[in-house]
Amino acid sequence: MPAFAAIPKQEGLRVSVARALREAIVSGEMEPGTVYSAPSLGQRFGISATPVREALLDLLGEGLVSAVPNKGFRVAEVSEQDLDEITDLRLLVEPPAARRATASIPRHDLPALRELAREIAGRASAGDLIAYHQGDRRFHLRLAGYAGNQRLVDLISRLCDQTRLAVLTPLAERDALAAAAAQHLDLVDLIEAGDGAAAEALMRRHLAHP
Repeated sequence: MPAFAAIPKQEGLRVSVARALREAIVSGEMEPGTVYSAPSLGQRFGISATPVREALLDLLGEGLVSAVPNKGFRVAEVSEQDLDEITDLRLLVEPPAARRATASIPRHDLPALRELAREIAGRASAGDLIAYHQGDRRFHLRLAGYAGNQRLVDLISRLCDQTRLAVLTPLAERDALAAAAAQHLDLVDLIEAGDGAAAEALMRRHLAHP
């Protein structure tokens, strides 16, 4: 059984448990295809099964788990078709969002975005896929936030979680992770230069992983 993250006291239990379970699924600690019950997970957290079951229902709505009658919830597996469909969706929404963000991001926010891009590059060099995924997710959500559409941010967040590490493993296997990481820095350069069209084009290449 995975060692779950601690539950922050200031958060509601349902939200906190959902966050911890989501992180465990994305990182691979909770294995695809494996069935987990709310009571057993509750024992792991040291809480009752009720907030765990509620959190799992939230993850069910996100497509991260499926219900198994009288047993619990199975962690969803990610197929090649799933990855293709998720990539198609991200290609529809993120490149134009990058163009819009270029026109609206405050100049004083660029150093923090650049630092996050450097952090992603460092994770790639270290071969730390989990930390890379977490940094990549933060970068894409932060950038999308400047497009001014919270529903778009929420959609990208769900799509990132659904891909999990599956999209990164092939990049690492063909030594292409560092190149993908460097594109985050290139995006910041284009945004700083105010070139929205080029930022849109680079985001398209970045998501397609040529």
